[in-house]
Amino acid sequence: MNHDKTESNMRLPYVILIGSASGIGKSTIASELARTLNIKHLIESDFIRAVVRGIIGKEYAPALHSSSYDAYKHIRNKNRYDSYDDLVSAGFDDHASYVIPALEKIIQRAITDYDDIIIEGVHLVPGLINTEQFKDYANIYFFILSSDEESHKERFVKRAVQIHRGGKQLDFFKENRIIHDHLINQAKANNVSIINSQTIEKTLEQILGIINKSCATIKLINNVDELSDVIDIIINQNNGTIEKITYNIKGFKEPLIRNIGVTDGASANKFIEKITEDENKKEYLAELYRLSEYRQTTICASNPEKLDKIIEELNNKGYVLNE
Repeated sequence: MNHDKTESNMRLPYVILIGSASGIGKSTIASELARTLNIKHLIESDFIRAVVRGIIGKEYAPALHSSSYDAYKHIRNKNRYDSYDDLVSAGFDDHASYVIPALEKIIQRAITDYDDIIIEGVHLVPGLINTEQFKDYANIYFFILSSDEESHKERFVKRAVQIHRGGKQLDFFKENRIIHDHLINQAKANNVSIINSQTIEKTLEQILGIINKSCATIKLINNVDELSDVIDIIINQNNGTIEKITYNIKGFKEPLIRNIGVTDGASANKFIEKITEDENKKEYLAELYRLSEYRQTTICASNPEKLDKIIEELNNKGYVLNE
């Protein structure tokens, strides 16, 4: 990639990719993010697909001219797939693969012009779109939005009605849910950030917390019963994240390090539920706490002010070791 950077102190442009299955809310989040960051270039991958369809005929690429959720119908030798989920996912990947080269060209042009850009759409598939080629020339941020099935279905129905495709799209919620799970699995496999889509404010703050990440490492001395309150302060109340916990265990030369990357309340609350319901797990964690005088905990927030607020609230509760 030719990129003549004439000003060595010029900030690298932002390239922000937001993908998800249909009906998760990526268009709304992308629009709010563009407004917040004052980014003028916001592109939907559906528009790029329309252009590519005009270039490549249906007879050559039937999957491209299908919807993402029923492109699997054009796969030959369907019997080679072990499950319906695998078949739908393969059809979806085939559909997206026609759009991705055009998206990569758009990214390349934005970088060449030093323009910030946000691209949103279902076609942004981790592992298929090659973001590595741009990493030296731009600040690349890739997010996949997720949702629980009930919330997804509610949004999906609402969106289908809004765009007047209710009858057609509603029949394919199952396939869209398969695509949702496929994107999440691809994100995990390719180290792409997964954002649990909640309210617009919370989702936006999670994303900004990664883009404008402000972090600090503090020494926590809370007990196991107080852990839920610590999580509530950091994640639920202030939309912060817990990145890493280091246990300096007495009698051991090397610390025990846990890179946990907890970014949303749902995941944190599930962990608390497991600890509460399983006495063995609770006792194991309590013993780990007893063996370490404190836990060096790296927390992050969307800006320095929010980070200071989290630390102040934890300190007021007596959860922070002040030396």
